[in-house]
Amino acid sequence: MTNPTRTLLFEACVDTLKDALSAERCGANRIELCSALDQDGLTPLQELTMQCLHNLSIPIMAMVRPRGGNFIYSETEVKQMVSEIEFFKQSGVAGVVFGLLTEEGTIDIENTRRLAKLAFPLDVTFHKAIDYSVDIQKSFQELNSIEGITRVLTSGGMDTAWNGRLVLKAMHELPDRRIKIIAAGKVLPENRVQIAEFTGVSELHGKRIV
Repeated sequence: MTNPTRTLLFEACVDTLKDALSAERCGANRIELCSALDQDGLTPLQELTMQCLHNLSIPIMAMVRPRGGNFIYSETEVKQMVSEIEFFKQSGVAGVVFGLLTEEGTIDIENTRRLAKLAFPLDVTFHKAIDYSVDIQKSFQELNSIEGITRVLTSGGMDTAWNGRLVLKAMHELPDRRIKIIAAGKVLPENRVQIAEFTGVSELHGKRIV
């Protein structure tokens, strides 16, 4: 069991201003702002980003994902991500969220390092692309070595955070772990504390987390 006095952080995933305001009202501590949640989240429009910044008092993490589908990006797509990060750096968001893999199913270390360096001093979350890598523990260790990565959003490679709880716990207990873990995948008000207590993870993420 974890310390019952430990503070949990709830990050709500939203793609409209209405949902962002509702999440804040219901107790979300942070927003992950996207467009197209039906595609698991793409880069939000600049207009929506500014509306949320003007109307919310909690931090906003902005998704940087140029298209749906896999996480193997061409140089043209990476350049689009560069442009989007440059906008978000100027906008006032707390951080950005992205994830890149190679065709072999490993972390695209070169481009991840490139984008994380560009995003500095913003927080950087490497998202659930890690759950599609061939070796999630090795991928997590590699991300720990990349300067500028602040967090990893993951369900432990499973369909839900609860089903991936053993992997999440192992990731949390990794010796010399530098980056934080955000547990994601069907995290709800009914199970969020249970997930946190089992895994030791204190940041949790979901579309209906609050």
